[in-house]
Amino acid sequence: MASVDIHCNDVSKSFGATAAVAPFSVTLAAGQTTALVGPSGCGKSTILRMIAGLEAPDTGTILLGAEIPRAVARRGGVAMAFQDPTLLPWRTVRANVALGAELARKPAGDIDALIDLVGLKGFANHRPAELSGGMRQRAAIARSLVSTPEVLLLDEPFGAVDAMTRRRLNAELPPLWRSRGATVVLVTHSVQEAVLLSDRVLVLSPRPARLVADIPIDLTGARDSELFDTPAFLALSRVVFSALEQP
Repeated sequence: MASVDIHCNDVSKSFGATAAVAPFSVTLAAGQTTALVGPSGCGKSTILRMIAGLEAPDTGTILLGAEIPRAVARRGGVAMAFQDPTLLPWRTVRANVALGAELARKPAGDIDALIDLVGLKGFANHRPAELSGGMRQRAAIARSLVSTPEVLLLDEPFGAVDAMTRRRLNAELPPLWRSRGATVVLVTHSVQEAVLLSDRVLVLSPRPARLVADIPIDLTGARDSELFDTPAFLALSRVVFSALEQP
């Protein structure tokens, strides 16, 4: 499945008297990973939900390629993964992963191969209660990838696991979604994670969210924790932190 550009044109959103997203315009390039960072409650998840077609903007338009989000979602072209893996407790890992294809009304392909790729070989017949938090998150990521989505939306997908597991998932899972060509939008509170995983970081203001900085991440070589102490990584992290400190 080919990836698509994401076009947000003068998009805004309010909930009653509370403005969540100020007029916001940006184009996200097909096949790239873009991280959204900003203060808690600033509207990052609202932007993600509008891209998914789960919320309608009050003003402006969002297009995935040339289509509205709901049209792409209806044919299974959009997948989401959240901080809470939300696996169905009565289903095995294999059945939970297969659910992603069932909901997208697409062929599942080789589910066991995908389960192996996310590091769950030997656990396909286990249920969520038998898995660690990191293993459940791996299964949730596999479920989001099984339908080969054009757009993959990740809302703090590693936020509920311990630091060591989070570091391991940061290294192991992004190559999977890159290899499948999806256009990825990642919401995270971690500046290190944003710089490590993305091709571009969008820094948002306190609510209502407006674009403060658009920072390209030009890092060469493997994207793993060994980058953390390199001058290039530290310099980019300082740029992001500086943008977050703007009023």
